[in-house]
Amino acid sequence: MNAAATEAALNREVDTFNARYPVGTPVRFWPGLRTDGPRFSTTRTEAQILSDHTAVVWVDGYAACIALTHVEAIEGATA
Repeated sequence: MNAAATEAALNREVDTFNARYPVGTPVRFWPGLRTDGPRFSTTRTEAQILSDHTAVVWVDGYAACIALTHVEAIEGATA
C-alpha cells in the first residue's frame, strides 16, 4: 500500500470511529496482547492518527494511547 492509500485508510478508520463513538464512550481495551484480557474505561479524546502510522484513541485512567485495533466500544453501555 502506498503512502497516500495508507493515509486515506487511516483517515477513514479515524473518521468512522469518531462518527460512531463520541468522547466518553465506554470501551474495553487491550494495551498489550489481546490474550492478556481487557481493561475497561471510557474514551477521553477523539480518535487520531499517531505519527502518520497508527489510528489511536486515549482512554481515562491510562497514560498511553491505544491503537483502535485494540479498542472495542461496549454497545448499550452509558458513561
